Amino acid sequence: MTGLQEQLHGLWLPLITPFRDGALDERSLRRLTRHYSGQAVDGFILGATSGEGMTLREAELERLVAIVRDELTTGHSKLPICLGLSGADTSRLKERLDETADWPIDGYLIASPYYVRPSQRGLLAHFEALADHAAWPLALYNIPYRTSVNITNQTLLRLAGHPNIIGLKDCGASREQSIALLRDRPADFRVLTGEDANYFEALSDGADGGIVLSAHLETATFAAVHAELKRGNHDAALARWQEVADLTRLLFTEPSPAPAKYWLWRTGLIDSPEVRLPMVEIGSELAVQLDREIERRMQVAA
Repeated sequence: MTGLQEQLHGLWLPLITPFRDGALDERSLRRLTRHYSGQAVDGFILGATSGEGMTLREAELERLVAIVRDELTTGHSKLPICLGLSGADTSRLKERLDETADWPIDGYLIASPYYVRPSQRGLLAHFEALADHAAWPLALYNIPYRTSVNITNQTLLRLAGHPNIIGLKDCGASREQSIALLRDRPADFRVLTGEDANYFEALSDGADGGIVLSAHLETATFAAVHAELKRGNHDAALARWQEVADLTRLLFTEPSPAPAKYWLWRTGLIDSPEVRLPMVEIGSELAVQLDREIERRMQVAA
């Protein structure tokens, strides 16, 4: 079992990428990294969907990774970093694997090719080609409502046998498919849910953890849900989950990560709620709802 394979469990944070005046906000990024490395987080995903990775230039992405790793090293943290990559051109993705091979990362999170809708044989060949080529281990990302193609369990189980493919971020087609995968997977193939609203459900079904945008907020509570379930305390886990379940809906009222960025800005963790087009900042109605929820939670905490 590889080092990352051993670490790919629990609560992973798909870190947002802070911007200010059109540029990467390095001060806020360092603040975020220091804050979450001191929380009950088991790893970071950088430059993926929540990190607006498709809007980042290559130099920005490299700088993003370098800053996060520098802050972790300064804080004597050994948290692993996975770099999110996506694309519909296998050859170009292989080039990107080469370009990032010496970056201070521990692995990749790679989504299915989007828009082109390859067959299952095409998906198998695509991911095998990337896994054969990559210097770091791969976790796959199945999210058919974004890519328009579902990686079936038959394909996933074949890919799970590749020595450089270690796990899956599961935003799949159905709970039935997810449960069947958890039942049939090899023992060392990690499955983490990426559906925030289904976090408790997926963990109860046997998922190894979650990659959860909503855990930017109430991080300790999301971690506690996982910890209580691991101890077999279903009722305690459910009670903790009920404290945050509404957040997993509220933060996706408008396209993510804009609502989470607004919350982090209002609570002082980042200096601006800025997102990059085609994303736009949240509307006034949702801002009022989020402000009300922030105030309510601050009063409860006090």
